[in-house]
Amino acid sequence: MFDFSEKVKALPPYLLAELEKIIKQKKMENLDVISLSIGDPDIPPPKVVIDTLIEEVAKPDNHGYSLSEGEYEFRHAVSEWYKVRFGVDLNPDKEVVALIGSKEGLCNIAKAFLNEGDRVLIPDPAYPVYANGSTILNGGLPVYFPLREDNGFLPDLEGVEADNVKMMFVNYPNNPTGAAISLKELKEIVEFAIENKIILCYDNAYSEISFGDYRAPSILQIDGAQEVAVEFHSCSKTFSMTGSRIGFAVGNEKLIEGLRKVKSQIDSGPPKYIQLAAAKALKMYLEENPPSFVKEACQTYHRRMKILTDELNSMGLRCRMPKATFYIWVNCGEDSVNLAKKMLEVNVVATPGVVFGKQGEGYIRFSATCREERIIEACNRLKKILQG
Repeated sequence: MFDFSEKVKALPPYLLAELEKIIKQKKMENLDVISLSIGDPDIPPPKVVIDTLIEEVAKPDNHGYSLSEGEYEFRHAVSEWYKVRFGVDLNPDKEVVALIGSKEGLCNIAKAFLNEGDRVLIPDPAYPVYANGSTILNGGLPVYFPLREDNGFLPDLEGVEADNVKMMFVNYPNNPTGAAISLKELKEIVEFAIENKIILCYDNAYSEISFGDYRAPSILQIDGAQEVAVEFHSCSKTFSMTGSRIGFAVGNEKLIEGLRKVKSQIDSGPPKYIQLAAAKALKMYLEENPPSFVKEACQTYHRRMKILTDELNSMGLRCRMPKATFYIWVNCGEDSVNLAKKMLEVNVVATPGVVFGKQGEGYIRFSATCREERIIEACNRLKKILQG
């Protein structure tokens, strides 16, 4: 009787559906499934977030509609965080907007600026939202450019066709590959966008999950970036607030205005008490270096990832310890969906690389978002199928 819209029909097949069906069945059978798949932090939020939520949720005034652009206190906290963390000045009234998680913003920025048939540059492999939720569902045409291992999973812009391109998505620290980027490399991307008059959407959700001396930059640190760029952040990874759905976008005033216009028609902004808790979390940054909560979380992820990389390499699955994110991108040398199915035979879940694009085939993504003992148990299980 009813038919999907042409835009929904244009969405690619949901490759995880069969795997999710198997996982659901295993859990119904009370089998011990270890998930190293989804990037959902298992570390609790910082105490200041919990305490502020308890305090603010008890105030009746905080249960009314929030402004679709976000409360001023939150937007001001974002602008102060940018100044402390990146040395970037932002006007909280014109260059900052609150988001119901960065995923929402990534989709709505396209809704604000794409017309039917507009071309959008999208990395491959990449977070599927760029192609599906942002581009296809807004009538855009995805144009893919490869991220290859021999180039550190960074874009090679010399070979990228920019004619009639309206928008471009870039994401570092990178999901799914864990690749990191330098200011020099970011500058090349900004210059490319300026030269070709492309809206540059920079997804920086993993900026605070980094290891050693590496500190992820903001694209807004590059001269000229505010002519073309909007940057997306989330409190999900930094402060373990995935379920709170709170993020923000900053940058070019016209791009932020467009995002606000769309949001004013479709949502009322995150709950006030969540914005106030997120503002307190951002204020934990007293200097460029991260506060103790973020440092300790990164140390935890680093320990887990060291275990994973060592164990996976010992099994013949080639991978490197990344500088950032909590993802291990493994060159498995075979059909990624088939390997994921083999892993399910021992009740271990990881994400097939082909989910992230054609260039992801032959890879598997592991997420270090469960306890060390569970990671060790998962690796012991995998040895049974990989080493015989």
